[in-house]
Amino acid sequence: MSDRYSRAVHSVVVIPTYQEAENIDRLLRSIRAHAPTLDIMIVDDNSPDGTAELAQSVGEEIGGVEVVRRPGKAGLGVAYRHGFRHALSQGYELIAQMDADLSHDPAVLPQLFSAVEAGDDVCVGSRYVPGGSAPNWGWARRQLSRLANSYAKKMLKLTFNDATTAFRLYRSEVLEGIDIDGTTANGYLFQIETGFRLSDHGYRISEVPITFLDREAGASKMAVLETMIETAFRVTWWGMVIRAPGFTGAVRRTAPGRYMQDRVRHVQR
Repeated sequence: MSDRYSRAVHSVVVIPTYQEAENIDRLLRSIRAHAPTLDIMIVDDNSPDGTAELAQSVGEEIGGVEVVRRPGKAGLGVAYRHGFRHALSQGYELIAQMDADLSHDPAVLPQLFSAVEAGDDVCVGSRYVPGGSAPNWGWARRQLSRLANSYAKKMLKLTFNDATTAFRLYRSEVLEGIDIDGTTANGYLFQIETGFRLSDHGYRISEVPITFLDREAGASKMAVLETMIETAFRVTWWGMVIRAPGFTGAVRRTAPGRYMQDRVRHVQR
């Protein structure tokens, strides 16, 4: 980010953590090296491996780090909603998000800020624009991810390509505008739901290419099969809500529909 912009704008990156003790030191120091004036908010779900304590210790050394401690593991979407609301209450003007497992390169942060400085409402770190990649993925995983993102983009009329990326920068008024507190998805589907709301509201969204790297330390917390099923079901339902509101409204008035609505709430338009 430019010196002028970083001095003038109160900004923070929100990072949910659960058992990231092996990565947190390196991550915090890398963010501080590439974005010296950016505040860092760690939202930790009571990690038993001491992630919060280590983040607090490193933060006292490098400065500008707040550790928000939650009572227990409740999922990625819950942690992001908590962190975003806390950041908004603190008056931050720009709010970024990224993963804690070093799959997102902090060196890209200045590019996200430059795009928003140029007038965009949101900038996304994307694997699916020229120059973007996920070099450690096998062919099958790469094709599955592309298919899932293409399906979500078509069904939900998204205005950007990488619907599942968690590397983003928002203007604060955008998070308020999409009613971030009213989102209901958890896990990785949270990114698709917010992407749906962003596109539906017509915000200016740009993408910068990223190289997405698999974690080197620690274990992934994603339940792959469960996540795939939930994502396919919700994206299909939301797509039907857009295209056939009369039909979906009638379904929701039935007993099975009311049950489904309690389990899977569509994005309010």
